[in-house]
Amino acid sequence: MAGGVKKPVNVFKLKDIGEPKGVFNWRLWFSVVSFALLGAARGIDEGLISGAFKSHNFQEAIHYDSYSKVAQANIKANVSAMVQIGSVAGALIAFLVCDRIGRIWATRFLCTLWAVGIAIFMAGGVKGNLGAIYAGRFIAGLGVGQTPVVGPVYIAEIAPAAVRGLCTCIFTGAVYLGIVLAYFSNYGSALHIAETSHNQWMVPTSLHIMMSGIIFILSFFQYESPRFLVKQGKPDEAAQVMSRLRRQPVDGEYVINEISNIQTALDHELEATRGVGWLGKLKEMFLVPSNLYRLYLSTMVQFLSQWSGAGSITLYAPDLFSLLGITGSQESLLVTAVFGIVKMTAALICALFLVDVIGRKRALLTGITLQTISMIYVASFLTAVPELGVVDGFVLPDKDKGSSRGAIAMIYVSGAGWALGWNSMQYLLTAELFPLRIRALATSWAMTLHFANQYGNSRAVPNMLLPVSDGGISPKGTFWCFAAVTFIGGLWVWFSVPETSGRSLESMDDLFDLPWYKIGLHGNKDADAKDMAMSEKQRMAAEDAGVEIVEDSRKHHV
Repeated sequence: MAGGVKKPVNVFKLKDIGEPKGVFNWRLWFSVVSFALLGAARGIDEGLISGAFKSHNFQEAIHYDSYSKVAQANIKANVSAMVQIGSVAGALIAFLVCDRIGRIWATRFLCTLWAVGIAIFMAGGVKGNLGAIYAGRFIAGLGVGQTPVVGPVYIAEIAPAAVRGLCTCIFTGAVYLGIVLAYFSNYGSALHIAETSHNQWMVPTSLHIMMSGIIFILSFFQYESPRFLVKQGKPDEAAQVMSRLRRQPVDGEYVINEISNIQTALDHELEATRGVGWLGKLKEMFLVPSNLYRLYLSTMVQFLSQWSGAGSITLYAPDLFSLLGITGSQESLLVTAVFGIVKMTAALICALFLVDVIGRKRALLTGITLQTISMIYVASFLTAVPELGVVDGFVLPDKDKGSSRGAIAMIYVSGAGWALGWNSMQYLLTAELFPLRIRALATSWAMTLHFANQYGNSRAVPNMLLPVSDGGISPKGTFWCFAAVTFIGGLWVWFSVPETSGRSLESMDDLFDLPWYKIGLHGNKDADAKDMAMSEKQRMAAEDAGVEIVEDSRKHHV
């Protein structure tokens, strides 16, 4: 079918979905996992930086206690968010790097930037040099910012349509793998390394360098994306790679059809934009109505997901758990580590049982619903106990401790909702929506907005949590803001986002042929009708060809 597999996919019975034997093999999964590990870059950073600020040695090195309360909030926000600023620039250049040197060399390039930046940050932290700390995290951000472009694009380009959602969600799962490793590294270091030693925060921070090194080495065992090779005018090499990834004969029907479909889609795109360069790609992205709608989707996904607040909850989790009633630095880090496990488990559930079974849209709405309910509960709790986070030295009354535990549980539920919904879909939808010719550019655009909004939110949250008298909107105001944005996001998804599950990358155009206000609710029915019509035409053409062959054979015998 033109649109690919439409029925729900049981990932534990892949042999039953109609693909040739050998398509789902160790080489495919090895490639997917190797590039999915790029997701750990963001997770490790989000999980580790809060631990560094919990370290007394780090605080003493930068003379943190000598600053006012507002200045401390600004320093914490600047150090935490500097990776996001660098990531904005990294995402901007990612499409150039991806399209010029390919997905493999782009991975090696970003790993180098990532490791060098972290080394500068660690050196600056030991010396107490804020300038070096900022510079190191910015350079690391240049590498980290390329990961959500390179990783999901490569995975989407090599994965069979039936399991593309699963494969891309493995990238999301790696984000939480990074978070869990980071949280437990912080917790273990707080338990076993003296707080006066800089090793208490440097040992966990070295996770960055370890992970970047592992990914760098794994890149030498991978093949370039077949779709990138076709785009570079190397269809024979693309067929060889597709043959290896699918374990099918290079001259077999499966590989020939796959490469033919990629080449046909690319030729169609090139015919429509012949003679234009980089500026032509921008025009194609903004002036072609179907591409503009896709751009609108990816833009709104990034804006609404980041301002739902879940990313900042991950970044500042130890502080927020302390705010909600968890006492003690080690206890806060332990509760935070469990939070990471909850999010990783939810991401795995989404990848294995939801995204390719109930579809992208339903999984997204399920996650948003959980997140909205959680944010409303936490905001209501902080409204009922407005002194939390506002009045210094305030002790939570015994009568409110049950509600406090409920709020902590709801933070866990919000993390699960985030992993099931926004955080999985913001990568998956972006990677699979766009035509091959502008895929890297459009993904780069989306990830630039991703990190710009992530920076804005992570930079704003420490100041938002301040009392109104200090220029903030208080903890209760912050969580009511998160609840409102999440609720609005759910309404937007219902009306605007079409279902992309099971469709081949080359058939996505069919979803966007209707007027813009009908695409979200009716795009799938229209695309399915087109698929059925195309299948019927192909069947009739095959039957006609068969009749002609029979008639020719009879004439020959006569």
